[in-house]
Amino acid sequence: MIIGKDEAEEEGLLTIAKLMLVSARTAPKGMGRDSILTAILAGDEKDKLTEELLKKRPRDGWSLQQSSVVVLIGVKIPEDVPEGRQNMKFMDLGIALGSAVKTAMIHNADNRIMASAGNIAKAMGFLDADSVLAIPLAATGKNAFWDRTGVYQRLEDGYIYEDLEKYKKL
Repeated sequence: MIIGKDEAEEEGLLTIAKLMLVSARTAPKGMGRDSILTAILAGDEKDKLTEELLKKRPRDGWSLQQSSVVVLIGVKIPEDVPEGRQNMKFMDLGIALGSAVKTAMIHNADNRIMASAGNIAKAMGFLDADSVLAIPLAATGKNAFWDRTGVYQRLEDGYIYEDLEKYKKL
């Protein structure tokens, strides 16, 4: 049997995503209660998220196109948590995210934490949480989430998007 690079990398990234969910679950939690929610998007669901992100944040959408899977990590604050202590749950989310991306880094998977993709995933109902962040994963020769200069131009007054149609085909 010969397993080609594309199939091996896809399977490898899915395995890494699953390990990232374990890392997020076992990350230390404040107040002794776990309020972290996780999911993995692949295939059609990842493509739907990518389409929506391309409409609202083209540069981030382009990066998502380069990924094979997307890890979602969110927090659902229990109703009985006092208002002044809810910030502990958001700290839990940050620790869970750090643990998850550490796992991706250990396994050499390109990744980036994206609030934009997380917000859209939440709006699309992929994770029933109060706050969601997304972590796309890729295995490319050059990190798709680092150097995105081909998608935008830096101007003195901010960013302006170039013609994205040619980049959608990359």
